[in-house]
Amino acid sequence: MSANSSTPSPTSGSRLHDEEVEHGRTSNDLTADLDLGFDGAEDLLRVWRQGLRPDPNLTVSEWADQHRWLSSRGAAEPGRYRTARAPYLREIMDALSPGHPAQRITFMKAAQVGATEAGNNWIGFVIHHAPGPMLAVLPSLELAKRTSRGRLDPLIADSPALRERVNPARSRDAGNSMLSKEFPGGILVLTGANSATGLRSMPARYVFLDEVDAYPASADEEGDPVTLAEARTTTFSHRRKVFMVSTPTIRGLSRIEREFEASDQRRYFVPCPHCGVMQWLQFDRLRWAKSRPETAAYHCDGCERPIAEHHKTEMLARGEWRATAVSKDPKAIGFHLSALYSPLGWKSWSDVAREWLAAQGSDETLRAARNTLLGETWVESGDAPEWRRLADRRESWKPGAVPMAGLFLTAGADIQRDRIEVDIWAWGRGMESWLVDHIVIPGGPDDAGAWDKLTELLGKSWQHANGAFMTVARLGIDTGYEAAAVYAWSRKVGFEQVAPLKGLEGFNRAAPVSGPTYVDATIGGKRLRRGARLWSVATATFKAETYRFLRIERPSDEDRATGALDAPGTIHLPGWADTEWLKQLVAEQLVTIRNKRGYARQEWQKMRERNEALDCRVYARAAAWILGADRWDEATWRRLEAQAGVETRLPVAVAAAPTPADPAQPKAGTLTTPRRKRRAYTPNFMRD
Repeated sequence: MSANSSTPSPTSGSRLHDEEVEHGRTSNDLTADLDLGFDGAEDLLRVWRQGLRPDPNLTVSEWADQHRWLSSRGAAEPGRYRTARAPYLREIMDALSPGHPAQRITFMKAAQVGATEAGNNWIGFVIHHAPGPMLAVLPSLELAKRTSRGRLDPLIADSPALRERVNPARSRDAGNSMLSKEFPGGILVLTGANSATGLRSMPARYVFLDEVDAYPASADEEGDPVTLAEARTTTFSHRRKVFMVSTPTIRGLSRIEREFEASDQRRYFVPCPHCGVMQWLQFDRLRWAKSRPETAAYHCDGCERPIAEHHKTEMLARGEWRATAVSKDPKAIGFHLSALYSPLGWKSWSDVAREWLAAQGSDETLRAARNTLLGETWVESGDAPEWRRLADRRESWKPGAVPMAGLFLTAGADIQRDRIEVDIWAWGRGMESWLVDHIVIPGGPDDAGAWDKLTELLGKSWQHANGAFMTVARLGIDTGYEAAAVYAWSRKVGFEQVAPLKGLEGFNRAAPVSGPTYVDATIGGKRLRRGARLWSVATATFKAETYRFLRIERPSDEDRATGALDAPGTIHLPGWADTEWLKQLVAEQLVTIRNKRGYARQEWQKMRERNEALDCRVYARAAAWILGADRWDEATWRRLEAQAGVETRLPVAVAAAPTPADPAQPKAGTLTTPRRKRRAYTPNFMRD
């Protein structure tokens, strides 16, 4: 309760007040009848009167402006805290107030924009006006101790309203230590994300998660630190508040980006001083003369006129947060802010331009600049193309139709709990490919009917553009889910057309596909030694290849008019491939992971939950490799083209044949005995 409120008065309309007025007596008259002769009576009466006062109706930002003082130990601008200095923080702090309906507030931001101070203001508000159990989580216990000494102790010591509620840390006072601050009606506990014990130590109404992208993947091998911390708020239901703050790191691994994208994604819109158009500041509109970052100016999205930095103060004051998406959870809101919004005197636009230029030439420095300046995640070099760009590149052909340049078909099957997803791909020279069909078979691996439909698919045919009909030459099927069921079905239909696959991590493989190896299989409850043939697939290699192929530029209409062809490896996507399928195809990201010793390795991480389209593509590609497509000679490709009625593709330029040497004069290194002519290889599916 507040001790700074005005003198209490009887509540209007209360029964006590009515009775006092009726008998002509006031509360002071009543207290005069009390026996105040005992020790501590005055203190008891004072506390009782304070308890009758309602709390002032303050938001967190209003509290900070009235009660917060910044210490020279931890602030560049010591003195009274002023929200107007960084007005974009007002709505974020007010969302943390008890009267605001949001329960989960996410703030993805650049470095040094005042986010941590906003969190400290919230801590002060809770101690002063909304007491309750509060948990503050830092990336490590050591950082929690440093934060306590460098930020919380000055926060309490320099704000009189807090100093009288929180006792200084004493060795004999177990309630107030470096990692625990007790106050009337509540307690603040600081802990590290690496301590499972600290994360499950108490129920909490308020949880402050600072720099979540620096948290370890698991707290003492007991699970995700964010999940463990949020579980502490379960009993507080609608009264809880969770504030999650961080500078983002790598796309696909960033916790704060994942939370922000699940929110309503609020951006701070500011008006142009010239035309008044409201816009949120984007880095690509900050422009400067070549090699002269001091000339940096922001160019309006509406009138294209340059905006000088001195306009920023007024722009920020007149700005407003606007949601740019629909939140998955109506009680979850999210904010994003880059260093372009940094107030005058903190980081200028020329500073941003200078630091960006200095970061060029190194992935590590460029990554840091993107994280700390733009407040955006870093996309590793093996990133997937944007699904929107793929959507714009879709071509027109019907489902089930094989384009003219497609020479053979393979399929990839992904087994899910309640369905089997199958993609049919056509392949041509240079591993150019076309998506021919997408089939979803209801029923999981325990459904016999689903396996029957998959068997029927092996005998199904797809019509080629020349009128002929083609069947699937090889189907690659994953064994990662219910391997026993996959082995049993594969053995039943035969391994000539079906290839059970097992994915392997890592790039350091002699070949992307190895095998087959004979593995034991349990079929009909009976264990069969060497009962199945299993192929091992380096999925990372084929994913990297797929994304490289997706980024291949297509020839322009002018180039096609001159006879230009699509480059080898080009992936063609049909117009009927919907948005969800496209997002699944680019659902993973190649990221660099460093262990505790600093050694780096690359691995693929999912950026969204569903990625079946990418998995099916990898399995179909592995099936093409198993067929031998990567090793076929020119004669084999010509025979396939002859069967499909496709005109043979010749190189754009054929070098003139050199003048043959005199056979009577053999040269060093040549064989005088003629080689035996090798027999042309014919794949099984091409044989009569």
